[in-house]
Amino acid sequence: MKRHLLVTEFLSTPWALMPERLNAATAILTRWAAGQSATPEVMASVANDREARTARSESNNRAGGNIGVLPFYGIVTQREVADLCGPGSCSTQRFSAGLREMLADDTIGAILIDIDSPGGSVYGVSELADEIMQARNIKPVVALANSLAASAAYWAGCAAGEFYVTPGGEVGSIGVWQAHMDYSKYMENEGVSPTLISAGKYKVEGNPYAPLDEEAHAFMQSRVDDYYAAFTKGVSKARGVPVAQVREGMGQGRVLGAEAALAEKMVDGVMTFDQVIKKMQKDLRSTATTAPKSRRAAAERDLQLLG
Repeated sequence: MKRHLLVTEFLSTPWALMPERLNAATAILTRWAAGQSATPEVMASVANDREARTARSESNNRAGGNIGVLPFYGIVTQREVADLCGPGSCSTQRFSAGLREMLADDTIGAILIDIDSPGGSVYGVSELADEIMQARNIKPVVALANSLAASAAYWAGCAAGEFYVTPGGEVGSIGVWQAHMDYSKYMENEGVSPTLISAGKYKVEGNPYAPLDEEAHAFMQSRVDDYYAAFTKGVSKARGVPVAQVREGMGQGRVLGAEAALAEKMVDGVMTFDQVIKKMQKDLRSTATTAPKSRRAAAERDLQLLG
């Protein structure tokens, strides 16, 4: 019963997460509740993956590309809680700190957000997407679904100046959901009859010890609708398409494969990690060549205005 109640609490807030990945999320929660961390096999696999991708990014930087690779892996949470989240999670706060460090680093000319995430909590994602959009005014910011950018991860990723997906990758799952668990029958069969003592008309609304009434259901739906509105508005702004196009197309809550996502204008192209790095290096070299001319032209215009 303890496990069920923990899962109930876990699901009672709005999520921008692929529902089919719920088992993985609840497994993390259950192990945390039992005082356990992720299995050694999982931790080793994630560590090896991070090391491999970091090695590739360092190799590209040594080649003179000045590309900073910022990982966005695992279930999205707002805050980093090591014992709960483990290696298979991405804190929006920690990611934001990493983004700011790369923006302030003069040796980094452009930033690649390397995404492999099914999404997660809605908390902090809208703010992170806004920060990524602002970062585009400072340095080129590119995102890559490598190989999954779903729900909250797509929300954040599409805020980059350019967004790509690997040939075998998927993006989308644009939507928000939450769950109510009714344990009243179970508890009745166990001979347990809870009585909630509360103050405030709606304080215990939506509790798991009773069926969900219409008023509570309507309120929960309104919360989901509000976050969905923010989600679709954010995608609309980032991708430069009408909100109606986001809601009526783009998978309508499903993830789409690379070519289907490109057709729906959810991404700018289909590329591998290495291809994206090469393109970014080429773009940086092109900018470095044209920038002095642009600065000279601006200076000449300023002199003409001074007369």
